[in-house]
Amino acid sequence: MNLHLGNIGQIIQLAIAPVFLLTGVGTNLTVLTNRLARIIDRSRVLEDMVSAQGAEKLSPNMRIELDELYQRSHLINRAITLSSTCALLICLVIAALFLGDALDLHLDKIVAALFVSGVLALIGSFIYFLREIFVATKTLRRQREHGARFLP
Repeated sequence: MNLHLGNIGQIIQLAIAPVFLLTGVGTNLTVLTNRLARIIDRSRVLEDMVSAQGAEKLSPNMRIELDELYQRSHLINRAITLSSTCALLICLVIAALFLGDALDLHLDKIVAALFVSGVLALIGSFIYFLREIFVATKTLRRQREHGARFLP
């Protein structure tokens, strides 16, 4: 293991771009987890209303909203899973850059595959996030058209 200060400097420069991507992914995960928390909170409010009133008194709009919240939670969970996968892959890119240099291994194809896989996971996360936004917007539009909001 022959490490020179110049080599480490070059590797750190190479690792900067993935670190910036990792920062963005972390921000994305914060947004996604906050949306999931709001979905869960809203579901609990509706479920409390159902248990207080009884399932037979559940209005069709409430039933639709519960279904939409369930759908939104699944979409957000998939987005979180893909964003977390992206973060893991980017961390592996950074580790592979350092290991490749430190051990004088040619990991360029592995680094490229990990990076592309990470970006594809991030794209998938954004697609699920966009789908969740569409469902949330549809819910809002439906509630506005029916003049219904069920918060006590």
